[in-house]
Amino acid sequence: MFVEFDMLGKRRCMVKMAIGMALVTCSCLVGVVAGRAQTSLSAAEIVNRNVEARGGLQKWQAVQTLSMSGKMEAGGNSRPTLPMPGRKDRNAMPPARPSEQIRLPFLMELKRPRRSRVEVSFNGQDAIQVSDGASGWKLRPYLNRQQVEPYTDDEMKSVAAQAELDGPLVGYAAKGTTVALEGMEKVDGRDNYRLRLLLKGGTAMHIWVDAKTYLESKMEGTPRRLDGRLHPVEIYMRDYRLVQGLQIPFLLETKVLNAQAVARAPQVSEQILLDKVEVNPSLNDALFTRADLEAAATAKALVASTH
Repeated sequence: MFVEFDMLGKRRCMVKMAIGMALVTCSCLVGVVAGRAQTSLSAAEIVNRNVEARGGLQKWQAVQTLSMSGKMEAGGNSRPTLPMPGRKDRNAMPPARPSEQIRLPFLMELKRPRRSRVEVSFNGQDAIQVSDGASGWKLRPYLNRQQVEPYTDDEMKSVAAQAELDGPLVGYAAKGTTVALEGMEKVDGRDNYRLRLLLKGGTAMHIWVDAKTYLESKMEGTPRRLDGRLHPVEIYMRDYRLVQGLQIPFLLETKVLNAQAVARAPQVSEQILLDKVEVNPSLNDALFTRADLEAAATAKALVASTH
């Protein structure tokens, strides 16, 4: 459908990565100014201006649910292939990775506290991941797995670190987060405040806030393992649009950086492009449960048996 059949196996792996990337719910860093920021603003004042720029604390606290739909990229990978270990012919190379991107339709639904549901359409099938904030389950028919599976330990760690639907800066003190200003850096050629957040559970992360708009430009993502190594991840937020008084980025770009400086080894970059955002849609609690996912799996199996 989306690609030639002989590349479908590679696509399945990339779709798996893309779905995980979406839950996190995305240029390069072009310059750094060393040392402390030359600004009279404190970290708390920068965060306050960020919250106001995004719509204000009161409006965000009134948001109980969010629904977002659009397209996510998967499959593009221009990294060079490496010789296969253990082969007599040391120069033997695996097949080249597919370099072109495909765009997969998706629907993401979020509900307080920290509940999420993601559906992605691939090759005529719908993959689904749900989390109730404490546990998570997934249905992956594109891997020929028709049974509901629990999240892995690593996936559960991501759930535990997942911010509320309003992000880590809104009401940060009430969430047990501390924020410090580390300096200023250039992001996409613009001055940004670099903030270090220490979350309640002890995890540290960085967020970059534009010095003029006070909207987030970039944040650190969870490191991803590629080719046997952990690679740092950066998520860029662009194309902010006003939705019911709230500023929401409609373009998220996730970049998986090189673990080491390797000549001609470009970073992996994938985008999430939103088409529609709904604020406070009616979302039943059952959508975020294993029982609902089991029902979906049964329905899909019944449909498959009739064809």
